[in-house]
Amino acid sequence: MRIALVGESLIDFTCTSGLAFEGHEGGALTNSAIAAARLGQPTGFITQLSTDLFGERLLQHLEGNGVDTRFVLRSDAPSTLAFVERLPTTNRYAFYTHGTADTLWAPAELPVLPESCRFLHFGSISLLAEPAAARIAELVEAQQGQRIVLFDPNVRPSLIPDMAAYRARLPRWVAACDLLKFSDEDCAFIAPGLSLAAAAAYFLHLAPKGPRAVVVTRGGEGATLYRKGRAPIDVAPPRVEVVDTIGAGDTFAAGLSVGLLEQGVERAEQLAELPDNAWGAVLRFAATAAALNCTREGCDPPTRAELQAAL
Repeated sequence: MRIALVGESLIDFTCTSGLAFEGHEGGALTNSAIAAARLGQPTGFITQLSTDLFGERLLQHLEGNGVDTRFVLRSDAPSTLAFVERLPTTNRYAFYTHGTADTLWAPAELPVLPESCRFLHFGSISLLAEPAAARIAELVEAQQGQRIVLFDPNVRPSLIPDMAAYRARLPRWVAACDLLKFSDEDCAFIAPGLSLAAAAAYFLHLAPKGPRAVVVTRGGEGATLYRKGRAPIDVAPPRVEVVDTIGAGDTFAAGLSVGLLEQGVERAEQLAELPDNAWGAVLRFAATAAALNCTREGCDPPTRAELQAAL
């Protein structure tokens, strides 16, 4: 296991017409786990799945894509469900999370990750419901200094009744990460009133041991890397025919970790030391993976061979 991810696993029901919906396995961290595994890195997932029919589908989806599920717990609680309506420039979500298996993840003892694991991802809606949110934060903080921690807030405002309270918790999560990835849409909620560059600078200096690097994505406009005392690096994604944007950001996040591992990055301090040309290659790798995901229905990340052919 080289990459571990902790968080939600759910079924996305995408509106096809009227009140007709088609189900797909999903959840931001689940999507990233599938993407990392398909891109060729040994990947493990940490969550709690229901024993209901959706939970069985989710487990099969993870294992069928080669994801290590040794840290997946099971529960009689129901699976989390999400309903997605595609809009011209974004997606609108409705989540059903009350009392669901992944939100109730609260192991008596935190997982002990293998020494080979160099990256740990967390974020998204798994940080919004207790007891899972508290245990995830404890797991992440326990891993600081042992592996590179990537945080992607992936904000879902419809699930956040008190945005001020959410922002008050944000510094703890940012301080626990080495690599922060957020989108331009996220920025409006986590750093209201700030430009993307100003938001990145704010988070880079938020805590003494905060992120070494911040990557901001802008959908089809590309992504920008920010580091302390270094010039930003921009990358544009390849032009593709977009079918669906679900899971694009999750695939990008996975691409960052996979790309960094391929550049030999295994320690947090290397994020600041990595040369610009190597970082540029990592960003192109992640952006191309995300673009290929957008050429298919639902979250359907590319394999390593598909990505290599597109680079």
